[in-house]
Amino acid sequence: MSVPSLGSLPSRLLRLYGGLALYGLGIGLQVESAVGNSPWDVFHQGVAFRTGLTIGMVIIAVGALVMLLWIPLKQKPGLGTISNVIFLGLFADAAIWLLPTPDHWALKWTYLLTAVVAIALATALYISAKMGPGPRDGIMTGLMRLGLSVRLGRFLIEITALAVGWLLGGTLGLGTLVFALAIGPLTQVFSRWFPLT
Repeated sequence: MSVPSLGSLPSRLLRLYGGLALYGLGIGLQVESAVGNSPWDVFHQGVAFRTGLTIGMVIIAVGALVMLLWIPLKQKPGLGTISNVIFLGLFADAAIWLLPTPDHWALKWTYLLTAVVAIALATALYISAKMGPGPRDGIMTGLMRLGLSVRLGRFLIEITALAVGWLLGGTLGLGTLVFALAIGPLTQVFSRWFPLT
């Protein structure tokens, strides 16, 4: 059963920024779990290790650079796109700074599983605000318009980010696999309350 559409500007802004804050918290939880990051965050963490920047600063820089790929794909950013570039990294850094690092395996896995649920809900929230996709999501929709399937496009991009991030020293592990298998189905569950289309 779907919740009635909440189309007012304040509710859309609440979903957008609430979703980005929750997404940043999810990134922080997964990074602090040290069980394995999402593919993009393996890359962000690897770059952070090599440059001395924080993970959040890398998320911001990579988001801005990825938006340059929108130009040949003829994608147009919205408020949500710009907000994603600026705020997601800030929220992630704040979460990493505030969260205590767990030292017991049970707490590490609690962090991880909470992170995956948080990121799935956050994705449904900020996309349902319909204020523009995140920079990485925009590549998927742009490739789709060029005739490449979303599944193949996303796989190619994320496997590249994962491989490069791992080579740079990002944390790859069982948590990465859990994230990859669970994020799609969980996002679909939350989209019943916050429709993505």
